[in-house]
Amino acid sequence: MLLKKTHIVPIIAAVALAFSTSILQAKTFKMALGDAQGGTQYALGEKFSELFEKKTGGKHKVKMFPNSQLGSEQDTVNDAAIGTLDFSILAINNITPFSPSVGVMTLPYVIQSLDDAVKLTRGEVGKELTENTIRDAGVRIVGWAYSGFRVLTNSKKPVRTVGDLQGLVIRVPKNEIMIATYQAWGINPTPMAWSETFTGLQQKVVDGQDNPYITVSAMKFNEVQKYITNIRYIFSLEPLIVSESVFQSQKPEVQKAILEAGKEATLYSEQYIKETEGRIKKELQAKGMEINDPADGEKEWIAKATEAVWPKYYDSIGGKDKLDRVMKILGR
Repeated sequence: MLLKKTHIVPIIAAVALAFSTSILQAKTFKMALGDAQGGTQYALGEKFSELFEKKTGGKHKVKMFPNSQLGSEQDTVNDAAIGTLDFSILAINNITPFSPSVGVMTLPYVIQSLDDAVKLTRGEVGKELTENTIRDAGVRIVGWAYSGFRVLTNSKKPVRTVGDLQGLVIRVPKNEIMIATYQAWGINPTPMAWSETFTGLQQKVVDGQDNPYITVSAMKFNEVQKYITNIRYIFSLEPLIVSESVFQSQKPEVQKAILEAGKEATLYSEQYIKETEGRIKKELQAKGMEINDPADGEKEWIAKATEAVWPKYYDSIGGKDKLDRVMKILGR
C-alpha cells in the first residue's frame, strides 16, 4: 500500500515524538561513594551500575562519584532523604544516627564472620532494617557490600593488648557505639569526618584509625600507617541506599531493575571479599606494614566492649530482645 504525503507527515511526527519522549525519560542516576576506587564500595557500585543499565536495556545509567565528592557519607543520607541524590554507598555506622535500630549491626562483636554478616543482611533482620530505614530516614537499602573486619592501624607501635592503646589518639567516625567501644577500652577516641582522615593521619593529628583491609589499601593508608592489629570488633557492612522518593517516582519496571541489580550486586560483593582480602593483606605487608594479632585471643577486648557497650544501646536498637533474637539467628 502506498502512503500519501499527508499520511507520512503525521507518522514521522509521531515517531519523532516517541523518540524524543524516550530520550527525555532516560536518566543518568548519581551515586555517591565515601571510598576511593579499588575498595568494596566501588566494586559494589560498579557491578550494580552494570547490571542496572543492562536490566533497563541501556536506557538508564549510573554515574559514580567516589572519594566523598558529593559530601560526607552522612551528608549523602540527608541528600537522598530529600531526593537531591539518587544513590549512595556508605559505611553502615553512618546510617545509624538516622535509623538507630540499624545499630544492632554495629554493636561490637555481634558479627564474628562473613557468614554471620550474610545471614543477617539477607535474612529477616536485613528485611526489617530496610523497612526501618525507609520509615526513619527516607532511604531504602537495596544492596550490601561486605568489607571485612575493621582492623586497627596506627603509626606509633605494635598493639596487642587493650593496655597498648594507652597514649594513642585514634580516629573514629561520628558514631556513638564506636566511640563508646574505645572508651570501654580506656581511651577517648577522636571523631573525625572520613574525608579528613588521611590528612589527619598524615599530619599526626591522630595516630591511628580502624577500617577493613580493603579500605586501608584503597585509601593508601600504608603511606601514613605502619602497624595493623587484627581486632574483629565490627564487621564492616556498606549498604547501597536509594532515595525512597526517587525510587517511588520510577516506573515499576525500573523499580524492579533497581531491586534485582541490588540483590545480584550483593552476591557479587560476597565473592569479591572472599577473593580479594587475602591478597591485599600480603600486598600491605610487602609495602612495609606489620600485622599483629591481639593477645589472649582477643578475650579482654571482647569482655570490656560487650559488657560496657551492649547494655547502653538496648533501647536504641529496639530492646534487648532484638539483640537476643539476632544472637539466636546466629546460633549463639
